[in-house]
Amino acid sequence: MHIEFLNLLILFFVIIDPIKSFIYFFVKTNTLTKFERKKIAFLSIGIGLALLYVFLFFGAQVLEVLRININVFRIAGGILLGLSGAAMCGVYLSRPSEEDEKKEDENLTTAIVIATPLLTGPAAITTVIISVVDNGIIMTGLAATLIFILTLVLFLSSTFFTKIFNRSKVTLRVISTILGLITFANGIKFIMIGLHVIT
Repeated sequence: MHIEFLNLLILFFVIIDPIKSFIYFFVKTNTLTKFERKKIAFLSIGIGLALLYVFLFFGAQVLEVLRININVFRIAGGILLGLSGAAMCGVYLSRPSEEDEKKEDENLTTAIVIATPLLTGPAAITTVIISVVDNGIIMTGLAATLIFILTLVLFLSSTFFTKIFNRSKVTLRVISTILGLITFANGIKFIMIGLHVIT
C-alpha cells in the first residue's frame, strides 16, 4: 500500500511538474509585491486543485458533457501557454501599465494559466481519470493534493529568489527571456502532441 502511494506521488510530481510551474510563476510575479505574489499563488493553486477535483470525482463524464476531446483541450492549452511564453520573452520591452484594473486582469490571467494548463493540464486530467480506476478516489486525491501543497510552498518561497536575482537586472532579464522561450516551446509541444493524436 505504501509503495503504491509512493509511486503515485512520484507519478503526479512528474505529471504536474511543480518546478515548471514555479519557473513561470517566478518570472511573471518577480516585479509584484509580496501580497500580490501570495494572492496569485493561492488563487492559481485553488483553481488548479478545484479543476482537478472535478475530474477526480466526475472523470471523463465532464469531457463527454462538454463534448471536448482531451487532445483538443491539449491544443487549446498549448496555444495559451505559447502566447504566455512569447509575452514573457518581451516582458521588459514594453512599459508596465500603471492602471490598477489592467494589472489586476494580468494577475488573474497569470493565475489561470498556472492553474491550467501548467498544473491541471491534459496530462494531469488523464492521469487522474485513470488513477481513480486503478487506485481509488481517496489515494488519487491525496497524492495529487500533496503535490499541489508542495507547489504552493515553492510559490511562496519565490520572494527569497526574487531578492537574490533583483540585485542584477541584467541577469533577471536574461533568465526571463530563456524561461519564456522554454514556456513557448512547451506550448508548441502541447499543440504538436494534440495534433498528432487527432490526425
